[in-house]
Amino acid sequence: MSIVKTCPGLYCGRTELANGEWGECGACPRGFRTNDTSYCMPCTEEPTLYDWQYLGFMVLLPLVLHWFFIDVVAVGKGKKGVLVQHICAFIEIATGTVASLLVLPPTGTLALYVCSPQALSDWYTLLHNPQPDYKETLHCTQEAVYPLYTIILLIYAFSLLLTITLRPWILAWYGSGSGKKAIYCALYFYPILVLTHTVAAGLIYCSFPYIVIIISMMTSASHFSIKIDQSAPALLMSSVTNTRNLIILIGHWIIHAYGIISLTGFRELWYLSLVPAPALFYILTAQFTDPIKIHND
Repeated sequence: MSIVKTCPGLYCGRTELANGEWGECGACPRGFRTNDTSYCMPCTEEPTLYDWQYLGFMVLLPLVLHWFFIDVVAVGKGKKGVLVQHICAFIEIATGTVASLLVLPPTGTLALYVCSPQALSDWYTLLHNPQPDYKETLHCTQEAVYPLYTIILLIYAFSLLLTITLRPWILAWYGSGSGKKAIYCALYFYPILVLTHTVAAGLIYCSFPYIVIIISMMTSASHFSIKIDQSAPALLMSSVTNTRNLIILIGHWIIHAYGIISLTGFRELWYLSLVPAPALFYILTAQFTDPIKIHND
């Protein structure tokens, strides 16, 4: 193999031609990424645990939003119809995720070949097109984190397609007219998720464990704050005796644990003992922050 001059910029590389020579500097083909010597090499790495956790987070976002809006628009409706919608939303997201994994290399399996991100700039190659000698810009925009960027768009596309094709039949079968509003909500939040991912994918990848932990604490506090009786015994009993409250509380704990594991891996498992801490802290301190008591004092 003849030695060729390295390309300018972080992401410009040379593609191997049919005659064994290397082409001019430019963007690597899809599924390839330039190495330190400016050769475009195929993405054949296995995803790291952090990569899978990132994908899991991005998949959980639409699922949680589905469940939230189903609960919001189904106030006062039959429990059976709401449960069916929750299950249907889970099937939509799970099927969309599996379908996306199957169509990406290695095709037909749930495995995934990736180029794991090495820096935040890997997500924003558009901002790093070099300009040799301050003359013509060399366009080398590519998916350096293949396929962690596009797989999210695929998952959302497949899931939305299932939402607008599968769920109306389920709603018609069970006669749940309120579920139509949940579908309309999905038609709004999916484009918002796509736009957010398109602009901030790299930032989300680097910070999602902190986002999960902060959001789980905030939603846990908001769940308790809507209770009329803010005394510690009442909050504790309502969380244990009410099935719905117990399921919501356990859900918060699972999400909080997911954020901790994403942040620490499986190296510091003792941190999981802190999962109930936000809920217990709120229950024990709510009586001291009651606005009525503050004004009376």
